[in-house]
Amino acid sequence: MALVLFHTDKVRKALEAPATIGVDVLLLVGIAGTIAALAMIVGQDAAPMQKEVVISLSLWALPKYTIYSLGRGFAAYAISLIFTLVYGTIAAHNHTAEKVMLPALDILQSIPVLGFLPGVVLAMINLFPNRELGLELSCVLMIFTSQAWNMTFSYHGSVRSIPSALREVAAIQSLSGWQIFRLLEVPAAMIGLVWNSMMSMAGGWFFLSVCEAYELKIQGVKHDFRLPGIGSYMSEAIDQNNHVAQIGAIVMMTLMIIFVDQFFWRPIVVWSQRFKMEDSSAGDAPRSWLVDLFQHSWLLSLASRWLNRHRKKTAMTAVGISTATRPPRRPSRRLLRRAVIGLSLTVLAGIALWGAADLLRLLVRLPIRDPVPRDSWMQREDWITVLCALMASFARTTAAVLIGAAWTLPAGILIGLSPKWSHRLQPVTQVLASFPAPMLFPLVYFLLAFLHIPFGIGCVTLMLLGAQWYILFNVVAGASSIPSELKEGCAVFGLSRSQRWKTLYLPSVFPYLVTGLITAAGGAWNATIVAEALTVGSNTIYTFGLGSMMSQTYDNEKYSLLAAAVVTMSLFVVFLNRLIWKRLYRLAESRYSLNV
Repeated sequence: MALVLFHTDKVRKALEAPATIGVDVLLLVGIAGTIAALAMIVGQDAAPMQKEVVISLSLWALPKYTIYSLGRGFAAYAISLIFTLVYGTIAAHNHTAEKVMLPALDILQSIPVLGFLPGVVLAMINLFPNRELGLELSCVLMIFTSQAWNMTFSYHGSVRSIPSALREVAAIQSLSGWQIFRLLEVPAAMIGLVWNSMMSMAGGWFFLSVCEAYELKIQGVKHDFRLPGIGSYMSEAIDQNNHVAQIGAIVMMTLMIIFVDQFFWRPIVVWSQRFKMEDSSAGDAPRSWLVDLFQHSWLLSLASRWLNRHRKKTAMTAVGISTATRPPRRPSRRLLRRAVIGLSLTVLAGIALWGAADLLRLLVRLPIRDPVPRDSWMQREDWITVLCALMASFARTTAAVLIGAAWTLPAGILIGLSPKWSHRLQPVTQVLASFPAPMLFPLVYFLLAFLHIPFGIGCVTLMLLGAQWYILFNVVAGASSIPSELKEGCAVFGLSRSQRWKTLYLPSVFPYLVTGLITAAGGAWNATIVAEALTVGSNTIYTFGLGSMMSQTYDNEKYSLLAAAVVTMSLFVVFLNRLIWKRLYRLAESRYSLNV
């Protein structure tokens, strides 16, 4: 099977399309608007630190706040993409490091954002004490922690599933490690990476209000670390019970998501189809009105010609047409690289030991059983309560993942198999997945109360809103990447619909489903902190679990209890990784991969 990386017929049609000056004008206006938005964001980052943060609820402030939030989301995505390519490549090629890196990744994705937030905020403020840049960086890094993990899981799984025949061709052609990465691994992982990137942006919006409207109590004094943005705008509107501002924030958030989908993700989805592993191009390929419009751009046509010439030269060198030989690596460079790696590992080990010592001091302060009688579980501070809360949260997260998989698996396959429906439903799923679910939590709570469903059970619905989309987007990516030859083979042999699902569709999406389940479980654990401690107006409704326990530690400054909850969750996630997810990964690689 050949890997069709570029559809030259599409490139040729784009170059032959008649140029229209109006399209170039629109392109230049878009570039100018992007530059102006970047200048506004840079000005906000360089502004002096504000002692008193004022969030205006004027509807005229919403566009500016939306640009700020959008800039933070894309900055976090850029960092997440770099992290994914570096971390995922190392884990895929170094099996010894993989045994540590994957469980670490599973732990990181499962720890709620608020588990990272206090330390990161304080560190960034101390690093930039007089500028808003410290708060901006902390917000971007927090959004990064809700974006990077599922992208890395997807990329790692795709790289490990590359057919051995393609790797043998790369070895025969004597491609370097960089050429294999650029010409084989990244293209092979592109479809899954694009769909998980969309889900990553959605995950970032999920905790937008938490990251932008953050207040931390230090030694009994509450410090305001809020940033102007659509998340803090919505949080302020809820606090002041301003319904007009709430509706305005919802409308603006929806418009922003649609804008990002149509002007960014949809063209990328169309572009990513050229990396599909098949011998022929699919007849009903996804399309984008923006891509069709810009095919009439003279500027883009000129840039395409230059890129094609450069790509041809690179491809000729890659396949060995160039007679030049690569010079051997110098021993001095090898020694320098080893020295840099060794120094970096030493510094990281020192930081880890220093942090572990502080963490251990917090953990030993917590007794096994609270010696002081308490009126309720919310007041107890001991290891037994932490373990019981873990089991309660585990039951809810498991229920959320199973319920999500029950409908997203068939729906994702049907959407991914049909480019027409994928095109129609992508904006809808993008809006639903990207809309910050915590903004809808009060409405869901009132519905649960109306149906007389106990909050301890009903909060599973809140976790489901933050977990199900990971499964859907991964399954859609898996179904979209099924080669056309296999689907045509099913038609030739006259397989029934049920036989196609059993022998082709379900096995083909299984590796993507495993990735989706892992990231959905992490998303459900991450959502516990806002689902088990729900704020409605001036009241907060709690249910017994690790999420509500962590939420209360911030208000009451019970850092030993917080440390115990985070460590317990991390160790339990490692246990689940070894017991369930690692075995499913092996099954996906050995039985349901194209690597045959």
